[in-house]
Amino acid sequence: MFFLTNSNKMFFLFILFFSTFIAISSNSWFGCWIGMEINLLSFIPLISNSNNLLTSEGSLKYFLTQALASINFLFIILFKLILIQNFELNYLISIIINSTLLMKMGSAPFHFWFPNIIEGFSWFNNFILMTWQKITPMILLSYYFNKNFLFFAIILNISIGAIGGLNQTSLRKLMAFSSINNLGWMLFAIMISENLWIFYFFMYSFLTSIMCFLFYIMNTFFINQLFINNINFTIKMNLLINFLSMGGLPPFIGFIPKWIIINFLMINKLYLMTFIFILMSLIIIFFYIRIIYSCFMFNYLKMKWFKTFIKNNLMIYINFFSFISISGMIISTFLYL
Repeated sequence: MFFLTNSNKMFFLFILFFSTFIAISSNSWFGCWIGMEINLLSFIPLISNSNNLLTSEGSLKYFLTQALASINFLFIILFKLILIQNFELNYLISIIINSTLLMKMGSAPFHFWFPNIIEGFSWFNNFILMTWQKITPMILLSYYFNKNFLFFAIILNISIGAIGGLNQTSLRKLMAFSSINNLGWMLFAIMISENLWIFYFFMYSFLTSIMCFLFYIMNTFFINQLFINNINFTIKMNLLINFLSMGGLPPFIGFIPKWIIINFLMINKLYLMTFIFILMSLIIIFFYIRIIYSCFMFNYLKMKWFKTFIKNNLMIYINFFSFISISGMIISTFLYL
């Protein structure tokens, strides 16, 4: 909540939000590029922290990756402008434009920077990186996508997001791989329709915000902190509900957008794709349940002086989010009836 008291951070946060609207409402590729550059230059001051070496390294890596993607994007749109009459190169140009946008949002096969950078950031910066920073590249991708290349990227995203998270002990890296997996679903949603993508993105952002907020309040960064800390049972239940909802387990609210996508896949007879989507979701649910099961069942030491540091003034928000998750579960159950 440091952002609310720091006027500089608030200013850059406003520019960050404003730049997204510049990029997605522009009527030329060059205007989109300008919007993305403003977005990058406003996000760097938010994430840079001279006191923390990991954060400084992360912000430098983020800048270099985004700058490389921006240079490629600028080069290819100028190239397209010059060779506007040459239709033979359109296929290659669409693949390169798609690649640069996938690199910007941290999607597979250009995902290598994403988990490493997330490891050094605070939960608030991670939340922005995992949600808001994906809006611009995703909408620009919907304007001009190569269907075959995007199918390949979707399968890679879903597979890497599920398998990469299996051996992680860091909650931030776990959330990063979960984000990569959800990116695969979102890319497919935007290929179907923008309304479905907006719905999926809203649900994903809501669940991610709850998880990041919970981990911020509990001051937790690694899985073993969930085992050893004397955590309140209400918070444990909230973690359980939101983890399962993020995994897309019915009847939780996170299953609804996934259900719509699976329904679309089945109608269009994309059975292999459906199998991959469901199988990788099972792997994700497996490692979420493994964390929750350990968190509930571990016989840890409960000493009176051994208390978790929880920012008490934010406890009301935890209960509120928990209520929304449970009520969402009830609404989703009615939808199936």
